[in-house]
Amino acid sequence: MNVLYTKTASGSIDEVATRLEKAVANHQFGILGVINLNEKMAAKGVILAPQCRVFEVCNPHKAKQVLDKNMAISTALPCRIAVYEEGGDLMVATISPSAMLSMFNVPELAPAAG
Repeated sequence: MNVLYTKTASGSIDEVATRLEKAVANHQFGILGVINLNEKMAAKGVILAPQCRVFEVCNPHKAKQVLDKNMAISTALPCRIAVYEEGGDLMVATISPSAMLSMFNVPELAPAAG
């Protein structure tokens, strides 16, 4: 099982962010927040050259389903999707929900990762 799911994206980071926001909504997820790592690090005096934004996303119904079985899963929520520059490409990446849930040893939750 691949733990990290990555895909190369075309367009600017702003264009990819806009498409990601629409795709998230189409799958009944909401965006809880967007962290611009470049801005956050610059505020601490650290310059990060590649652009990177981290989207915190959640489907409240799925979240409740898994939390009802194991509240420790809250340590892995909300789900995160990163959009970042790497080697001249723009990447979209997230930890596989199946891989993440498998850490908590609750096999009956596997369908919730789908």
